Amino acid sequence: MSHQNAGEDNLAAMTNAWSAMTRGFLRTATAANRAAVSAMLPPTDGDSSAEPDRIAPPIPSVDYSDLDWQFDRTVDDPDGISVGDTVTFEKALTDEDVRAFAAVSGDTNRLHLNEEFASETRFGERIVHGTLVSGLISAALARLPGLTIYLSQDLEFSGPVGIGDRVSARVEIVENLGNDQYRLETLVRDEDDDATVIDGEAVVLIDDLPAE
Repeated sequence: MSHQNAGEDNLAAMTNAWSAMTRGFLRTATAANRAAVSAMLPPTDGDSSAEPDRIAPPIPSVDYSDLDWQFDRTVDDPDGISVGDTVTFEKALTDEDVRAFAAVSGDTNRLHLNEEFASETRFGERIVHGTLVSGLISAALARLPGLTIYLSQDLEFSGPVGIGDRVSARVEIVENLGNDQYRLETLVRDEDDDATVIDGEAVVLIDDLPAE
């Protein structure tokens, strides 16, 4: 096979992987948005005095969510963000996620893709890319109210994540730096192993959302 044909085949494989991952992200957008809004509405418990037409604050990031993903946050208004506010995002990191990430990023380390090879390493099995695991921090930040822009991120990795493990990322605002900038504590846990796998801190800028 010529180098040109091999390059075209690799490009096609990466394009197909990216398309499959994107479809997975978008396929349940409407249902996820409805589920999130319903979850934020208070139960009436038969109380006729409850507001019957109350509308939950919009969450634009949910428009691109999957039903299997979970998140919670303590603040809905960008103007109300303060020290102590948190967001938690949780999802399972599947074999499909790992292979799609390898194709898109180019990180084809056999530790993540080849079971036989990985079984001979210190981990004894395939593990999720560290960068993919830490990406859940970005997912949590995306669910802060407003438009969140990364300025910096420091990370310390303390353990691996197995293929299929459910992982949660929690961000907490620990300092208001002024000029709409905030310092946050960032923590990632492997919920299946009940272990912290990443610890660190980030600095973000939170802009107003563009007018629609």
